[in-house]
Amino acid sequence: PRIVTKARKLSKITYEEMLEMASQGAKVLQTRAVEMAMNHGVRTEVRSSFSAERGTLVVNEEEIVEKQVVSGIAYSRDEAKITLVRVADRPGVAASIFGPLAEASVNVDMIVQNVSADGKATDMTFTVTKSDLERTKSIIQSKKAEIGYEDLVAKDGVVKISIIGVGMRSHAGVAQTMFQTLADKGINIQVISTSEIKVSVLIAEEYTELAVRALHTAYGLDAA
Repeated sequence: PRIVTKARKLSKITYEEMLEMASQGAKVLQTRAVEMAMNHGVRTEVRSSFSAERGTLVVNEEEIVEKQVVSGIAYSRDEAKITLVRVADRPGVAASIFGPLAEASVNVDMIVQNVSADGKATDMTFTVTKSDLERTKSIIQSKKAEIGYEDLVAKDGVVKISIIGVGMRSHAGVAQTMFQTLADKGINIQVISTSEIKVSVLIAEEYTELAVRALHTAYGLDAA
């Protein structure tokens, strides 16, 4: 609602959808709270602190008869992108990159590896939180000889936009709608990642509000 003033309230949403939204940047419920409710089957109502109106129920998927293809849009500005240029294309290279990061408790989110053109080297792109960017660069640079890459390119000023909905499981073309909507607005996609009920893209931060509003309309989430 802070970005899309005509957003409509959902009467119900599944635990899985709420968990994805919370983890992707929606500042409504903490992920642990959703996990606890889901594990114990506790129906949870999200309500406004400033109104007596009924809110949105977070429930089991079986309680929702008409499942929306996309239930919500979430975004996270706390993103930074790192690309390792011409990484040696050999078994174990991913472990040599992400192993040291895991040991340092650096949470890696989106990961994309390009197809090797010559069978010798490829590019590896991944995202971390902005607060972990400098630490990640330091760790990767200290392992350069072991990993075997030519250059490290780091960039902040990016945002992750996610569309979420259990209806994606049974509907084709959901991602295509997202990609076409962003293309129509002249927004370039830098990284794509998907899960069963989520599609996330990384774009330039300056397009955050434009992207969220356009996607909100494209998936019929605006109030009538």
